[in-house]
Amino acid sequence: MAGPTIDTTLRARLADGSLAGRWNLDPSRSSVKLRSRSMWGLAPVKGAFGQVSGEGVVSATGEVSGTIAVASASVDSKIKKRDQHLRSAEFFDSETYPQIEELDGFCSASLMIDRNTGRAVGSVTFDSRETLDRSRDRGEAIRAAGTQDAGVRVLEVAEFELAVAHLRVPEMA
Repeated sequence: MAGPTIDTTLRARLADGSLAGRWNLDPSRSSVKLRSRSMWGLAPVKGAFGQVSGEGVVSATGEVSGTIAVASASVDSKIKKRDQHLRSAEFFDSETYPQIEELDGFCSASLMIDRNTGRAVGSVTFDSRETLDRSRDRGEAIRAAGTQDAGVRVLEVAEFELAVAHLRVPEMA
């Protein structure tokens, strides 16, 4: 009979608190890969990111939280021209986002583009109102430089707070 599975062992160690503490991701034993079924319907795209880092915290009760950071400029699909395109403002915008990631309290960024109208909506999330306030001037400078480089104009900027409630919906449990 086979021994306990990794999943069972991990769950037991999380429950007994033996994994509690701060953990760092080992980049030499970790990988983040890119895979798309197809690029414009022509061919599958595969690649990897050469620079990845991360850290996590395991509480005494087994709760796990953490972050993983991937340097988009480190993408390598083994095709130089494709990599340049992936790093461009059309995809990862590798020149702009590392600056955003350095802002105090930065959590995430997203950009949605309607290619039919040419309009886009971007969002940046911070871990608190205080870190947003401290990062505002630098964030505005990054936005101004990015929009100038891209040759676009900003129509509106809005700030709002978001409360996330974890609801238990019986039908979905």
